[in-house]
Amino acid sequence: MTVNESTAVAAATAPSDAQPTSVSILPYPVPPVAWKFAEEERKVMEHWDKTDAFQESLRQSEGKPVYTFFDGPPFATGLPHAGHLLAGTIKDTVTRYAHQTGHHVTRRFGWDCVAAGSSYEIDKKFEIKGPEDVHKMGIATYNAECRAIVMKYRSEWRQTVHRLGRWIDFDNDYKTMDNNFMESEWWALKTLFDKGQIYRGFKILPYSTAVCTPLSNFEAGQNYKDVVDPSVVCAFPLVEDPSVELLAWTTTPWTLPSNMGLCVNADFEYIKFKDETTGRIFILMEKLLGALYPSLKKAKYTILEKIKGADLVGKRYTPPFDYFQDFEATAFRVMADPYVTDASGTGIVHNAPAFGEDDYRVCVANGIIKGEGDLVCPVDEKGCFTERIKDFEGKHVKQADLDILKTLKMRKKALNHQPFTHSYPFCWRSDTPLIYRAVPAWFMRVSTITDQLLENNAATYWVPDFVKEKRFAAWLANARDWNLSRNRYWGTPIPLWVNEDHTEIVAIGSIEELERLSGVTGITDLHRDSIDHITIPSKDGKGMLRRTPEVFDCWFESGSMPYAHMHYPFENQELFKKSFPADFIAEGLDQTRGWFYTLLVLSTHLFGTAPWKNLITNGLVLASDGKKMSKRLKNYTDPAILIDQWGADVFRMYLCNSPAVRAEPLAFKEQGLKELTQRVLLPWFNAFRFFFAQCELLKQSDDIVFRYNPAEPVSTAQMNIMDRWILASHQSLVAWMHQEMKAYRLYTVAPRLLKHVDELTNMYVRYNRRRLKGEQGPEQAQIALSVLFEILFSLARIMSPFMPFIVESMYLYLKPVIRANAPGAAEYLKDSIHHLMLPEPKAMYADEAVERAVTRMQTVIDLGRICRDKANIMLKTPCAQIVVVHPDPTYHADLASTEQYILEELNIRSLVVTAEEEKYGIGYKLVADNRALGQALRGDAAKVRKGLPEVSQDAIKAFLTSGTIEVGGVPVDSSLVQVQRLVEADSTEFQAGSAADVVVLLDIRQDDSLIQEGMAREVTRSIQRMRKELMLKPTDTVKYLLALAPDSPLRAIVASQNAFIERTVKQTLPVVALADAPAADEATVLARTEGSVSEMDFVMYILRA
Repeated sequence: MTVNESTAVAAATAPSDAQPTSVSILPYPVPPVAWKFAEEERKVMEHWDKTDAFQESLRQSEGKPVYTFFDGPPFATGLPHAGHLLAGTIKDTVTRYAHQTGHHVTRRFGWDCVAAGSSYEIDKKFEIKGPEDVHKMGIATYNAECRAIVMKYRSEWRQTVHRLGRWIDFDNDYKTMDNNFMESEWWALKTLFDKGQIYRGFKILPYSTAVCTPLSNFEAGQNYKDVVDPSVVCAFPLVEDPSVELLAWTTTPWTLPSNMGLCVNADFEYIKFKDETTGRIFILMEKLLGALYPSLKKAKYTILEKIKGADLVGKRYTPPFDYFQDFEATAFRVMADPYVTDASGTGIVHNAPAFGEDDYRVCVANGIIKGEGDLVCPVDEKGCFTERIKDFEGKHVKQADLDILKTLKMRKKALNHQPFTHSYPFCWRSDTPLIYRAVPAWFMRVSTITDQLLENNAATYWVPDFVKEKRFAAWLANARDWNLSRNRYWGTPIPLWVNEDHTEIVAIGSIEELERLSGVTGITDLHRDSIDHITIPSKDGKGMLRRTPEVFDCWFESGSMPYAHMHYPFENQELFKKSFPADFIAEGLDQTRGWFYTLLVLSTHLFGTAPWKNLITNGLVLASDGKKMSKRLKNYTDPAILIDQWGADVFRMYLCNSPAVRAEPLAFKEQGLKELTQRVLLPWFNAFRFFFAQCELLKQSDDIVFRYNPAEPVSTAQMNIMDRWILASHQSLVAWMHQEMKAYRLYTVAPRLLKHVDELTNMYVRYNRRRLKGEQGPEQAQIALSVLFEILFSLARIMSPFMPFIVESMYLYLKPVIRANAPGAAEYLKDSIHHLMLPEPKAMYADEAVERAVTRMQTVIDLGRICRDKANIMLKTPCAQIVVVHPDPTYHADLASTEQYILEELNIRSLVVTAEEEKYGIGYKLVADNRALGQALRGDAAKVRKGLPEVSQDAIKAFLTSGTIEVGGVPVDSSLVQVQRLVEADSTEFQAGSAADVVVLLDIRQDDSLIQEGMAREVTRSIQRMRKELMLKPTDTVKYLLALAPDSPLRAIVASQNAFIERTVKQTLPVVALADAPAADEATVLARTEGSVSEMDFVMYILRA
């Protein structure tokens, strides 16, 4: 049905006094008929800004119990993405709930200002390729550029976070580049150093010999090329029997002079064999003989013995070069590690700990080196061998490959050397090959506190818990010492002053200490350009100590947030003690190896406890195709655009109701926003708008202004069953919400909230519509309006942590309805709904019996709808009766108390409730609870499933009484199998539907009176559709007119159903001939539509009164 276009335009342009009025006749404002959620949210933002709502909430909560929230700092050099918005929504929802349950919740936004991204941006901008370029530019200038860019997107972040509805303090934010924050980091480092937890070790990193600097793994991955390198199989004679040689293969011959160990896989099988051509005896994996023999068919060898890798462990060998003989006591022996594979090589890997991450790890783990200053790196910053490698001193390692191969061949150590093509990383700055090289670094001991980390983690609460117990605990159990240092210029300098050989180290823990020990005063900035020149006299007379050049890993900085954002211990000591550990933190699943980890390590070291009590971790937000969101692929819509289109509330609820809050991935679909708007927000708003429309109708029809009096709740004795049900159901919801929110299970709360909106709109309002409209008198209308207001007002409050905008809009309309002078009303009359405390369950409304009755009623209604669908009988067509078969008398009583709703909703004339199962041919079927069955019976579960179809009707009947039965030879009870009732035979009179213990039979026989009433319903429905198109309110006075052909059979049908029509549309429906109907463009015509009922045409008009 569409409204006639010309008359719609005429109605829109007619003088205002000629239109149906939209002006409220009430002493309080009413919401508009049309509502655009995104536009209304912007009005709410203006209201919040005008009333300083967030800060006012903090002022109002002063003195209440403190609830501490730590906000992880994002990198300020990038724009917020969907993952940030998900985490932000979770954080805001939980902290709003905490505030509205009587806590003082400080929320400060934070910024990670020193992540590699800022340096990377400046390097690109100024084409900086290495340390020399930075020094040429000047560290002060370089850092000034980093400082300028680091807050590049601050305003965009603030705008996006504000638009999301998140309440957090940007004006009092913390920044990791601020002096106070950095000084607290210095305190932490000195504390750890004094405890012996900091040492100088090595980190194997991709290294550019052209620009003399290490690169991050990310940078190393940007420029891979296919290259040809020399490969060689090298022989390592055993000390116990030099005639037997271990064979290892490598594509980096230049690392062989630094060999300190060989590694096998303990689970692999190796062979000792004799090469018949040379007579030499070798050991390698049999399946990898091709590494020695290019053509196995031509190879001549004899297998002498098969050896397990584990049996090779500990054997000593002679290295191909003698440059590291000073390590002979610990080095030059065989080790085992699972990283050795059988994919290529010989199954034996040569280890040079200064030039490979696995090499270093395995050598440290097996005691060849300690890794705390004892590793010798015989390659300088330019990639040339030092004096230790005397035969090749001064040569670049890549240029030394052929000379090393030549030497090995002379010594008969190189057995098979071939050119080898492979993909190799190049420096993105200089386009030269990278090497992996040991770089001096500062480490924090972590492996020494593994047990304490696990213990502290166990004392915390995670949602979901499997991440804590499996993923995070496994990560902690295998934690390695933490490399704290980075070779950069922008960041917090590591406060260690050292002499040239690092035999004297002084840790500085404050500005005051640095000034006192150095004699330099007036230090106001702790960045490198401001302090690197400062020296400290040696206590041992070894000259001047200078600061080690490294800066902190950015994760040390963000992990220091709990104390550093308060400038602890220099300030706020009492505040810190009260607010640590945090009550709550939340971030994405990836932070199990990031922020969560560094927080726990630092807190365990410094304070002996975990820094949080409760934690929510969320999953990844992916594009709709399940792939990572990619700007290049353009496989997602910018979240800011979606929020502007659909509104932040629906965006927030979509996320909270998704798998992502259970740490599972979410394939984000815009269709989900649309469905949530149509399924929840629009019906919710319509129920809200309907309340005000009925208040207007009550004023117009009975001159009564409805007011809600919180001091005088309606007695349940005055209510009908639907009133009692919606109130009881709501109390259950409130209790459930508090229970689940205290357990931080947003994923269980969100769906229940959405279900309750559906119950309110599709059950309570729908089933009570006529009563709310006053058809049962003004007294009943006021009772129903009081109940509806109670639910709308309470629902808005419990929804407020999740959907802060729409509830604020609703509150600003609902607030004036409250009787302001009523006792206790003041606590409900605030500037913002977010200043109100959340409701607690009201015991006087709790009623499990009513909840049960309405649940059963709805089951019957749902089954009745299914029966109609199966029988292809539309709801507009009435049916004579519905029969409900159930054995329980309380079920009968429950349906008797809700009979009128069943009849009205299903358009049925009579309801029959009976226990006579045989009369209606009801049969039984046993259905297994497969999960319970498998857990309880394991192997016998299959026997039960197979035997279910064989159980007789009599046996099932007996089971209904006894509760036990034997199926497939296995005894089971009602916890494992349940009885399902069903109709065994088809019927031409009834359409059947069943659900567990209840069967519904819909009488599908039709007579003339039923058919004619259905036709009349279709006529009235056209009026209702037209009113909706015109956005008419119940108080708008209009007239209806039906035009029919003179010989239309519909004329007699309308006449016979006149009472029904008048009761439905609240006025008589005049019928005229088509020839006498007004023209479409007449001024009195508001709308005109053409319709048809059972091929009988009609024209319906809505006219000005």
